[in-house]
Amino acid sequence: MSAPQDPSPPGNPLVEGPADPEHDPTAVYALERGYVESLTSRLLATSGTTVPVRSPLDGAPLAHVPQSSEADVAEAFARARRAQAVWARVPVAERARMLLRLHDLVLERQEEILDLVVLESGKARKHAFDEALHIALTARYYARTARQHLATQRRLGVVPGLTRVEVNRVPKGVVGIISPWNYPFTMALCDGIPALLAGNAVVAKPDAQTMLTALLGARLLDEAGFPQDLWQVVAGPGRELGGPIIERSDYVCFTGSTATGKVIAAQCAERLIGCSLELGGKNPMLVLRDADLERAAEGAVRASFSNAGQLCVSTERLYVADQVYDRFVERFVARTQAMTLGATMAWENDMGSLVSQAQLDTVRAHVDDAVARGARVLTGGRARPDLGPYVFEPTVLEGVTPDMTCFGHETFGPVVSLYRFHDEADAVARANDGDYGLNASIYSQDGARARAIARHVRCGTVNVNEAFAATFASIDAPMGGMRESGTGRRQGSEGIHRYTESQSVATQRLLRFSPVLGMSDETYAKVMTANLRIMKKIGRA
Repeated sequence: MSAPQDPSPPGNPLVEGPADPEHDPTAVYALERGYVESLTSRLLATSGTTVPVRSPLDGAPLAHVPQSSEADVAEAFARARRAQAVWARVPVAERARMLLRLHDLVLERQEEILDLVVLESGKARKHAFDEALHIALTARYYARTARQHLATQRRLGVVPGLTRVEVNRVPKGVVGIISPWNYPFTMALCDGIPALLAGNAVVAKPDAQTMLTALLGARLLDEAGFPQDLWQVVAGPGRELGGPIIERSDYVCFTGSTATGKVIAAQCAERLIGCSLELGGKNPMLVLRDADLERAAEGAVRASFSNAGQLCVSTERLYVADQVYDRFVERFVARTQAMTLGATMAWENDMGSLVSQAQLDTVRAHVDDAVARGARVLTGGRARPDLGPYVFEPTVLEGVTPDMTCFGHETFGPVVSLYRFHDEADAVARANDGDYGLNASIYSQDGARARAIARHVRCGTVNVNEAFAATFASIDAPMGGMRESGTGRRQGSEGIHRYTESQSVATQRLLRFSPVLGMSDETYAKVMTANLRIMKKIGRA
């Protein structure tokens, strides 16, 4: 595995040398003080305390982010509620136009977005581009389909011609969104975009490690024309602000660990409010005997090592048919070894850094435990401090057994385990083993057969002849987990309807639902019974 030759940053004025005395003088990259202040001013944070944000690229400080108190959370919700009461009366078409402006802003400002994502998360620049792409797709999709999802719909009435029934989609109010660090631009905005379109306000708490990227997202919403109070941002530890957010929300959207998701679900249940939770995964890939092995090997590299494996839908278990196992492994390992690694701003990196020391420690512990218990490292397996403080080589393991930590626990890093299978029923059973069910992929040249197999895989998304992007980028299709990988769905109609209450309004003409003209209750019951029989005969619902 090689490192890129030119680590110099692109010529974006956002990124400069470490001239600011608050920055480490050995840092390669830094942020202008005025730029940081323009972002952090978007926070509602009056506690007087700050938390440093350091770049995984070189460990240098990027900013000191003000922290919010519980009083700030209360004020954020108060502002959001006032703004939402006005926003709910704004025509849906006007809200959609703002989303289309956001689409254009994201494309126009993508270099700025990518710089900040890479600086805060350490990911490869091409994986940062995936975030800008996803938000542009999401904004355009919901803008173009707003009427389809939100327009009042006519439904069948009980008496044809006399009962008119309409179903309205009413906004829930203020949505609390708690987003993770691994896709800081995507996850800061993608769940909130349909919430705004549906007429809600948002109070967002992004992860502390990537707060600046989330604040840039909030700034772009302002520039797109959304009222500033409609999207509130608070900063602080989840253990301190999570409870106050849930106590005040009308709906909660959370992306993160299964353990935390269960706590949030219990708190939401106590208040009888809804929530959507995208949680952990131990995602399988199946390479069937008739797979195109070059395509499968290329897909496996992206599935396992995109964003250094810090992707909820990334592959950590790879099941390969006996008939093609050796040939596939040869191709997969060769492609993995050819990857270019680097903790830089360069486009040439195939894989960047892990986000933190804690993440590096977890990955190293999983690999060391597997090796100590007999697993074989086919490639990788080492930290690379020569490239960056948290860089770990993309790692392929063979011979992983149930007694090893990485067998059933999510690593959330660039580590994948290889397994042979003898028949496809066994492969599906093993893919369904465990508690998770987020994403899977199947490689086969027989698409119909692969799709038939997919119906038996207990995951919320299944990709055929693709790693994860086919489902992730198809915004019209729902995305989410089964079992302990979560509940609820983002994207598609499910992704916006979760933020609405369905309201049925029925208007009755002429006929009333009670005896008329001196009719007795018994006679009324007989008449209604006869009508039901007639309705069945003529095919009415």
